[in-house]
Amino acid sequence: MLNPGRITLDSASPTPLYLQLAEGLRTLINEGAVRVGEALPSERELSAMTSISRVTVRKAIDALLREGMLSRRPGSGTYVSTRIEQPASLLAGFSADMANRGSKPGSIWIEKVLANPTPEEAMTLAISPDEQVVRMTRVRTADDEPLAIERAVVPAGFLPDLDDIGESLYGALTSLGNRPVRGLQRLQSSLATQAEANLLSIPVGAAILRIERRSYLAGGTPVEFTRSAYRGDRYDFVTEVRDPGMRTPDEPR
Repeated sequence: MLNPGRITLDSASPTPLYLQLAEGLRTLINEGAVRVGEALPSERELSAMTSISRVTVRKAIDALLREGMLSRRPGSGTYVSTRIEQPASLLAGFSADMANRGSKPGSIWIEKVLANPTPEEAMTLAISPDEQVVRMTRVRTADDEPLAIERAVVPAGFLPDLDDIGESLYGALTSLGNRPVRGLQRLQSSLATQAEANLLSIPVGAAILRIERRSYLAGGTPVEFTRSAYRGDRYDFVTEVRDPGMRTPDEPR
């Protein structure tokens, strides 16, 4: 249990109180006073425990949120973050990935509509401008914590009716035999906009990872064009690298 009484605050120090509090909380977390996944006391409780204003407490917590040491769950509280290692070379849907990790995947739908493609979407998906696509925008959650904003576009013919598209996009594609088997991903680091920060419960300017994915069926037909924004404080995308001159034991000589 975190004991803020162990944090020393000096109002005469040139270091602002919120930075002193952030450093004290950081030290206690690193020492295991609060374990990964556990909640911090509320801002009101921390204010009472440290005899400083809630505004100062909030600034300290926001600093640790930007670092990725803490994460905020709407309506629940602020927690010590765990980081998710996601293989960058794995073609898997969010729902299946979270379920395999023992978390409950979820979605907050923003948009799920039939529409005509934009010129970029028509070119990327190799379809004519008058063909319809399903455009899906949602916040992806794990155990009710927002982790990513996903904007997916799929030719309508590859998917069931809108009402039959549930939590898993890849599950919906698979139901009609249209699961992608390969894809190309582009990752870029960026900063959260005001709209993204609101949806992901992170500070404006916090680190996010923008991922563009183009997926294909076995015959090479494009099936998915998705742009996502993942929380940089929660995700590490990892990939295996090796010397191209070295063979693995199962490779032919």
